[in-house]
Amino acid sequence: MDMQQETAPSAAPAASAKIDESIAENFLRLIADSQSNGVPEMHFRLWNRCSDEVRRKYIDSYRKDPEKREWVAEGYLAGDPDFDELIKLPDDTLGHLYAKHIIDNNLNRKIASMYKAAHDGLDQEGKLHGMPEEAKYAVVRGFQLHDVLHIITGYLTTGYGEMALQAFTLAQSTLPYSAIWMATLTAQMTFVNPDMTVPVMDALSEGWRLGRRAKNLNYTKWEERFDEPVARLREEYELN
Repeated sequence: MDMQQETAPSAAPAASAKIDESIAENFLRLIADSQSNGVPEMHFRLWNRCSDEVRRKYIDSYRKDPEKREWVAEGYLAGDPDFDELIKLPDDTLGHLYAKHIIDNNLNRKIASMYKAAHDGLDQEGKLHGMPEEAKYAVVRGFQLHDVLHIITGYLTTGYGEMALQAFTLAQSTLPYSAIWMATLTAQMTFVNPDMTVPVMDALSEGWRLGRRAKNLNYTKWEERFDEPVARLREEYELN
């Protein structure tokens, strides 16, 4: 085989593969230092600078799916729960384990309302230009659910658990935030630290497979099911 002639497979015409230079530069910064250059900045820039075709393809999966349309139309968002009350629930319940997770890790108890306010502020400043309303809602609700999903899926807040949960999230909601997360990891393992390859691919493949197999967790108002045992919820949503 002539190695100079070998090319990577492509699922789209070359004309569709052009990436805005500012997105490419942002991605390189993210690969080099993902602590200083976070995924949110890249995510906002993608929506702002991507082509209409890319934007349409992301959102078509929402606009063509009746369940997703209904979810977005309702626009359910939770308030900040009372963690002092949740911790009093039985030890095996979602609410108790979620509260313990927030308290033990010294996380902000008002994270739901604070992120919503921050997101609205960015929108008013025009920094979410190009982001469709479906994506705006999914991002805010997804942020509210992230730590709840750690409990339901059983993926801990370790490096492995965070990677697996991002893959799980992408499998259940085809939006670019988690895809950027995964693209950064695979680029880092390829160009920066090959020792990452096995743990990264193990975590991503496990989370992806579980996300594809399980019932979709996005549409449930988990805040109304805090008093239920996690084991029963995992069985119901085919997470075992």
